[in-house]
Amino acid sequence: MEREIGSVVGGFLMFSDEELREMSGLKRGGDYVEVMCGCTSHRYGDAVGKLRVLANGDLEICCECTPGCQEKLTPSAFEKHSGRETARKWKSNVWVIVAGEKVPVSKTALLKYYNQSSKNAHGSQITHSGQACHRDEFVRCKTCNKERRFHLRTKEECRSYHDASLNANWKCADTLYGPISCNDEEERRSRRVYRGCSRSATCRGCTTCVCFGCTTCRFSECVCQTCIDFTKNAQV
Repeated sequence: MEREIGSVVGGFLMFSDEELREMSGLKRGGDYVEVMCGCTSHRYGDAVGKLRVLANGDLEICCECTPGCQEKLTPSAFEKHSGRETARKWKSNVWVIVAGEKVPVSKTALLKYYNQSSKNAHGSQITHSGQACHRDEFVRCKTCNKERRFHLRTKEECRSYHDASLNANWKCADTLYGPISCNDEEERRSRRVYRGCSRSATCRGCTTCVCFGCTTCRFSECVCQTCIDFTKNAQV
């Protein structure tokens, strides 16, 4: 019988039954675990969302603070988005529901992989490319001229962005992940500054934390010059 708690990735269980016991909104996927979360503002009340924990340490919150709001934010950006007065303390301010009670995410096992990833990024075990993350990027639609966000969490997502960025005639209808049409509103400018970087939510692409070439975002079978150069250098 299929397990209802935990998620198996690469042969290991991300979280044990005990670690996830009685968490509200629990859902598991092939490489993630998702639970209901929220952040409370004394002025605006509770903003709720879905916290997705990926096996590589990334955290992503799909905000549901208002009907129709499905912005995907880092926990830090979600804390600000909720209107929390004491920002910069998202580990304490963002909560999940455990046995009917609000529990700070820092007091759960959900940050296990995030904390490990942070240690590696600041220590000697930085990624093989010497960089720490792939931040979100944008491509402009040829038809409506609106910028569309691309998340670069997996190799498939990186390939989707890579191909779109090389296509001078890319349009909204070509999006592979999630239905988007030219009729959909463009992300507001204040939201677009948040790029999903694990070190800085508003990262502008510094050489310290953004990857400029690795086996996740470069493709040996691709004939573009960027991938050809990377593959050639990687074999030297």
